[in-house]
Amino acid sequence: MKDIIIVGIETSCDETSVAVVKNGREILSNIISSQVDIHQEYGGVVPEIASRKHVELIIPVIDKAIKEAGIAINQVDVIGVTYGPGLVGTLLVGISAAKALAFALDKPLVGVNHIEGHIAANYLEHKELEPPFICLVASGGHSHIVVVESYVDFKIIGRTRDDAAGEAFDKVARAIGLGYPGGPLIDKMARRGRKDAIIFPRTYFNDGSLDFSFSGLKTAVINYINQQDQYREGKGESLPLEDIAASFQQAVVDMLVNNTLEAAKRQNMKRIALAGGVASNSMLREEIMRLAKENGMEVYYPRPLLCTDNAAMIACAAYYAYLDGIVSDFSLNAVPGLKAGEKGEMP
Repeated sequence: MKDIIIVGIETSCDETSVAVVKNGREILSNIISSQVDIHQEYGGVVPEIASRKHVELIIPVIDKAIKEAGIAINQVDVIGVTYGPGLVGTLLVGISAAKALAFALDKPLVGVNHIEGHIAANYLEHKELEPPFICLVASGGHSHIVVVESYVDFKIIGRTRDDAAGEAFDKVARAIGLGYPGGPLIDKMARRGRKDAIIFPRTYFNDGSLDFSFSGLKTAVINYINQQDQYREGKGESLPLEDIAASFQQAVVDMLVNNTLEAAKRQNMKRIALAGGVASNSMLREEIMRLAKENGMEVYYPRPLLCTDNAAMIACAAYYAYLDGIVSDFSLNAVPGLKAGEKGEMP
């Protein structure tokens, strides 16, 4: 069988990324140009700034990815690109570049769901992994429990009803003065704190739903900080920031792990995968590995680089979509609110 070379393009938020992947599993190059330093001073991503930066970077990043892969541009077989969910302006930059490349090379164009791309990152890390399995997708914009029925068929059985897990990390990090992005900073600080020092609320639904809710937890942490500030005012005492970070992180991890394990039990699955930026959290990995082992389950997760937004995962997802006959035409548009499992290219 002829090798299939996929170019993946990812611009859903603040990373400009282009990758070249062979046969869906072998990364030839994976270039990621992050804008974190630019957005740090604002405490989060500014969409207009992100879009303009993508415009500046997309062509040089494409050139670098092709060069690092050691291939000629005419060896590319398929162009894959994220078309949602994400920021509409940033998505359009990647889609425009992908269309131009597909048109110039006369190659198929495949629109990729960003959430499904995160799931596909596990295939790049674990060559033996195949569907079906349960996947927890947790990032700054998403918190989903997904039944991965096949390489192209997905069913959401749990999602956040308010804030995403990564969003809660960012907001709590800002409240305790850590800056942006919050997840890695809280993870680092929490290692020096006591995870049982403060009992923050965990939200579970009585109707049997596997949905998440992090808004109440975020509010509880912020209220605790405000109350402690008032109590300690004038006493010269400092807030126990390490304990706050550790106790907050434990609450988030408890909800993510408990719901994911329950999902695996209900679906009679023995394999669980993690995906998204929050999947690189050290406590989440430790807790789910420990509890999964107690329940006779296996856990898979990508290396931290592949947990972030990157184009290799998009190329991988595009490969399996292409094999299944899923190809987009040049009317492909950005769909900011796209959900996992949706195949339509318009809302």
